[in-house]
Amino acid sequence: MPPKVRRILVAAVAPALLATLIGLVLLWPSGDGPDRPSVLGGAVELETATVENVRRSPCMFGPEDRTVCQNATLRITSGPDEGSQITLDISEGPGNPSLRTGDGIVVGRATDPVQGTLYYFADYQRRAPLLVLAALFTVVVVAIGRMRGVAALVGLAVTFFVLVRFVIPAMLEGSSPLLVAIVGSAAVMFVVMYLAHGFNAKTTTALLGTLASLAIIALLAGAFLDAARIFNLGSEEATFLQISASQVDLRGLLLGGIIIGSLGVLNDVTVTQASAVWALRAADPTAGPMALYRLAMRVGRDHIASTVDTLVFAYAGASLPLLLLFTLASRPVGDVLTGALIAEEIVRTLVGSIGLVASVPITTGLAAAVASKARPPGPPARLPSEG
Repeated sequence: MPPKVRRILVAAVAPALLATLIGLVLLWPSGDGPDRPSVLGGAVELETATVENVRRSPCMFGPEDRTVCQNATLRITSGPDEGSQITLDISEGPGNPSLRTGDGIVVGRATDPVQGTLYYFADYQRRAPLLVLAALFTVVVVAIGRMRGVAALVGLAVTFFVLVRFVIPAMLEGSSPLLVAIVGSAAVMFVVMYLAHGFNAKTTTALLGTLASLAIIALLAGAFLDAARIFNLGSEEATFLQISASQVDLRGLLLGGIIIGSLGVLNDVTVTQASAVWALRAADPTAGPMALYRLAMRVGRDHIASTVDTLVFAYAGASLPLLLLFTLASRPVGDVLTGALIAEEIVRTLVGSIGLVASVPITTGLAAAVASKARPPGPPARLPSEG
């Protein structure tokens, strides 16, 4: 890579890196977030238990009642009552658990001034199957991806760390969710992309395309959420947040969610486009920037079609229960689509899709301009002939 092109790339990416580092320092949570409110279950202790026996019999709520109850004997396996047996009566029916002997479950423990310690069913224990699935995922990624797979797993750990230690605590402390999402997303992209794809011009052009597309998504999301008067107030989660964490900006939280939700697909699109340009340059070292751009955009247009469909299906799948409820209520399609909850998903989907589509020509143009200035690679390796 000529020194002049390298200096231009460094000059282009350095301000974004510096802004990201400054944002991390200024927005990093102090650890003095709000206490967990009792309305969300903060005052209830959760313990583990094992189902030792289950008997089913009529609940005896009344002479006409035919409800069947599960009389479950449990052994508590954690907490102050570890080793003791308790009995729970749980009615059968939609929404209620169906317990079996040997099930590992989570029970809530509360203290009543009259009845003493009370236990109730809270959830199933899922740690073992999830750990097995995570181990299987790790083996598959490393076996197929080799060192790139290891780098991808490290990048995944970095993403999780940024979300858990920076994004969520900073939002809970009242920092702007939009700024936190932008800074956190940029930090993840710097680490993940260079870690997985190396410190080179191809990765840098993909990173610049990603950051430019994130800026487009942030601007469009802010403009159209304002225009559509969507304030993220209609969901049950927003109601809980208003009660328990009033310092969180719900509209900013929606904006931040749109940015973070688009990040993974953006990474895929920009890296693919940059790789396509460099592969075309290797195949034809004489190709200029316009030729590289035109050829790579053929790949990009196919990628756009499949990626937009993927994004729409992902958001539709997340909203499927809500769509079913509206259909059962026999509301007109126009009312359903313009209601606050569905309109929020429409804005999220379309803004994210516009950012994804825009990332293709942006990244392709940058990559074509840079790759055409690179030192022509050697002749491509010949594939062994068949037969």
